[in-house]
Amino acid sequence: MSDLINSSLRELSAALAAKKISAVELATLFLDRVETLNPTLNAFITTDREKTLAQARAADETRKLGAGSLCVPGTPLRGQATASLPLCGIPLAHKDIFCTQGWRTSCGSKMLENFVAPYDANVVEKLAAAGMVSLGKLNMDEFAMGSSNEASFFGPVKNPWDTDRVPGGSSGGSAAAVAARLTPAATGTDTGGSIRQPAAMCGLTGIKPTYGVVSRYGMIAFASSLDQGGPLAKSAEDCALLLGAMAGFDARDSTSLERPAEDYSRDLSRPLDGLKIGLPKEFFGPGMDDDVRVAVEAALTEYRKLGATTVDVCLPNSGLSVPAYYVIAPAEASSNLSRFDGVRYGYRAPDYDTLEEMYSRSRAQGFGSEVKRRILMGTYVLSHGYYDAYYLQAQKIRRLIAADFSAAFEQCDVIMGPTTPSVAFPIGSKSTDPVQMYLSDIYTVSANLAGLPGISVPCGFGAGQPDKPMPVGLQIIGKWFDEARMLNVAHQYQQVTDWHTRMPEVTK
Repeated sequence: MSDLINSSLRELSAALAAKKISAVELATLFLDRVETLNPTLNAFITTDREKTLAQARAADETRKLGAGSLCVPGTPLRGQATASLPLCGIPLAHKDIFCTQGWRTSCGSKMLENFVAPYDANVVEKLAAAGMVSLGKLNMDEFAMGSSNEASFFGPVKNPWDTDRVPGGSSGGSAAAVAARLTPAATGTDTGGSIRQPAAMCGLTGIKPTYGVVSRYGMIAFASSLDQGGPLAKSAEDCALLLGAMAGFDARDSTSLERPAEDYSRDLSRPLDGLKIGLPKEFFGPGMDDDVRVAVEAALTEYRKLGATTVDVCLPNSGLSVPAYYVIAPAEASSNLSRFDGVRYGYRAPDYDTLEEMYSRSRAQGFGSEVKRRILMGTYVLSHGYYDAYYLQAQKIRRLIAADFSAAFEQCDVIMGPTTPSVAFPIGSKSTDPVQMYLSDIYTVSANLAGLPGISVPCGFGAGQPDKPMPVGLQIIGKWFDEARMLNVAHQYQQVTDWHTRMPEVTK
């Protein structure tokens, strides 16, 4: 069974359908790997073998009955043929930002260290309805604020390619777990690159859909106008299957878009003849490490062999994306996190004399340094006398960035460039310099500000220790709601390369 750890979701589904393995056996295989490897990687925060195996037994019963439609988690699925439930019985794990009924949902924070969610997030509901089996909850930067997964109350996550390096953040636990084959797939969230950046640093495929395609209901908010859920997996094909299960209108989320259901796998086999790839000069200037540049250029050469052509495009306001993001996102965070006050739920300071002391001490003790930094930044830019000077100006820049993309897409079908300016950096090397840490997202934040879909795919390896080269990610940005085409472009590249199948030494 050990060869199944590197199988695609389709291969796992076929093995379950052919009864070569049961969902219980498959879940046990991955739970045992978590038990063995997680003490080194710190990717999982919470596991519950009993709950996982109950879901797996229900999935086995569903396949046995040949029916599918979830009534209650942990019970058999009924209502439609299992052929339409290709994910039934396949394990995955959730970023600990998604509320999961009966499971601890900590958001990587002391503030929610002991919070058990009373309901499921929409993403959790949908994947459970597809019959997927939850292995547990994954480590993350506290309240999704970070680019390295060092800002977690539960300690830093280690990159399985080199455990002295970061996995990227804030979905670093998700990326490390999939890269180490502790789970076949994982959920993540992307506010400024937090799916794509860790996917790049861990050698995975990760997609951020168009804003509004995946419901934010039950996803603990960081920056509401930027947050978007999405999957991390080994390949574009896997991500297409997962996104198909996750996406859809949800009336409980006011930002959810009412659109027809899509099969995101429908165009995977489409040839790339005639594809126009836009190369923004702003993505290929100073600031990108040479080893990243070499890997990205090699990927572009492969695309030309596949029939695509490249055109130069311009995103003149992209250089302002990081400062605009770090005004807008903290402003929204300061508002969203005001609910954590020690009164209703979450951490409450043990000693206080007045109500004001309870508020201040609970927040001071419950939040980590990065969260407090962003709350202070956000409160400042929203304060009287600074709102017009900072927040409104950032929103104007956001509109200009979206307009730049609209103009660029008149010349091309997709935009490509590096996902990150460097490979994964050593743990602690940027933790004392927030500005350098924020610049890790320089190529990703603009897609969030514009609400565009983006995907990162592995495209080679760059510098690291001589015996530990580190993965490099290629970012593909698509037009609004053009996820199927973007996945097609990624999949065709993965048909002629094997970067996405490579496994770190710790997994073998």
